[in-house]
Amino acid sequence: MEETTETSISVLTQMVTEHTGNQPTACVPLAQSGSHRRYYRFTFADNSTLIGAYNEDVTENKAFFEYSRFFAAQKLNVPALLTIHEDEKHYLLNDLGTQTLYDILCKVRKENGDFQEIMSYYRKVVAALPRFQMTAKQGLDMSVAYPRAAFDRQSMQWDLNYFKYYYLKMAYIPFNEQLLENDYQRFMDYLLSVEDDFFLYRDFQSRNIMVFEDDVWFIDYQGGRKGALQYDIASLLYDAKADLSPEIREELLDCYLDNLSKLISIDRAQFKAYFNAFSLIRIMQAMGAYGYRGYFERKTHFLQSVPYAIRNLRYLLSQNALPDNLPELRHVLQTVVDSYVETKTQNTDVLTVTVQSFSFKKGVPEDPSGNGGGFVFDCRALPNPGREKKYATFTGKDACVKEYLEQYKEVELFVNHVCALVDMSVDNYLERNFTHLTVNFGCTGGQHRSVYFAERTAAHLRAKYPKIVVELKHTNPMV
Repeated sequence: MEETTETSISVLTQMVTEHTGNQPTACVPLAQSGSHRRYYRFTFADNSTLIGAYNEDVTENKAFFEYSRFFAAQKLNVPALLTIHEDEKHYLLNDLGTQTLYDILCKVRKENGDFQEIMSYYRKVVAALPRFQMTAKQGLDMSVAYPRAAFDRQSMQWDLNYFKYYYLKMAYIPFNEQLLENDYQRFMDYLLSVEDDFFLYRDFQSRNIMVFEDDVWFIDYQGGRKGALQYDIASLLYDAKADLSPEIREELLDCYLDNLSKLISIDRAQFKAYFNAFSLIRIMQAMGAYGYRGYFERKTHFLQSVPYAIRNLRYLLSQNALPDNLPELRHVLQTVVDSYVETKTQNTDVLTVTVQSFSFKKGVPEDPSGNGGGFVFDCRALPNPGREKKYATFTGKDACVKEYLEQYKEVELFVNHVCALVDMSVDNYLERNFTHLTVNFGCTGGQHRSVYFAERTAAHLRAKYPKIVVELKHTNPMV
C-alpha cells in the first residue's frame, strides 16, 4: 500500500537526520513531472541541501540504484546515492540544484543571448552520451532493467500503440487499422535490424540534464534498458520544446558521432539513416504521451508540446525518414501534419486555472500542471457542517450545506479574500502569458467546506474571465 505524504516525509526526515547527524530546517516538495516518484529538498542551518526521494515501485528503484552505482564508478556525472531505506522505497541523493539544460535554453532564448553558451553544454552532453551507452558492454547489470530488458519489438509495439490510441484516435486522425498495423510490423523489422546491445537511457532529453557547477549532470535513467545507439541521440535532438534547428541538430549529431567513433567503428551514412527512423518512433511515442496526459488526463500543458512535435515530424517526412515500404504509416503521419496545419490557430497558450477540493487527511493533491506553486487555502477554521449528523451524506454542492455555511459572515469574508488573491494572480498570469495556475481548498474530510469554496471560486472565475479555462476537480469520491 502506498505511503501517505506525511509518512514518507517522516521516514525521509529520519534518514536525513541519521545520515548527516543534523536536523533539517526545512523540507520542500519538488514539482512532479510525468512520474509518480516524489522528491523533497531538505535544507540545513548552514544552507546545505540534499534530496529525499520516495517511490512505491521497488523494482524501478532497484534499477535506479544499480545504474547509479555503476555510472558513478565509471565517473559519469550522476547524482550520488547517499543511503537507501530498508524498504527500498525511500532514498537520499545529493542535490544537483534547480537548473536543467532546458531552463538555460529557455533563458538564453528569452534574453536573446549568445546561443554558443547553451551549445557548450550540449556538446558536453553529446560527448558523455556514448560513455553511458557503452556501459552495457562494460559490466553494467542489465538484468535489473525495468519494465523491459530491452527496447525490443514488444517495447516498440507499446510505443506505436500509444501513438495510435492516445494521439491518432483522440485527435480524430483517420486511418486503416489493419494497414497501419501491417506497416508497424515492417517498421519494427527495420528498426530491429540494427545492433541493439547498448545501454539505452530511454528518456534522454533536456529536462533530465541538470547544469550544476558549470557542468552537465544526468538524472532519470531508471527506465534504461538495452537498445540501439540511435534512440537516445534522437530523443535529445528531437526533444519537442527544446525546438532545435535542423542546422544545430546536424552539428550536434556530428559532434556525437565524433565522440562515438573514438569508442567503436561506425558507418556514418548508415547510422544517420537509422537515426531518422528512430527519431520518428521517438516523436510518435512522445505524441502518444502528450495525448494521454493532455486529452485523457486533462493536463492540458502537455498539449503545448504538440506544435513542436508536428514541426519535427514535418521536417523528418520531408527528409524521407521512413523506409519506402510503409505507405499507410507515411499517409497517417502526413495526415497528422496536414490536419494540424488546419487547426493550428487553436490557442494552446490559454490560461488554465485548476480548482481542486481535498481532505488534509489525504494530503494536498498533486499539481496537475507539473509547475508547482499556486494556492492552498485551509478551510478548517470555518464553521464545519461535517460535525452535524444531518449533513453526513451531503456535500458542499448541496443546497442545505450551502445554506448552513452562508449564514456565517466569516464565510463570505473568506470568499472575498480568496477571490481577491486569486484574481491578482490571474491578472498577472494573463499579462505574462503564463498557462497554468492551481487553486486548492482543503478541509478535514474534503466533503463540505472545501467543496463549497472550490465551487464558489470556479464560478467566480468563469464569470469574470470568460476567455480562460477553469477546471474544477473534487478528490472526495462522494462529490
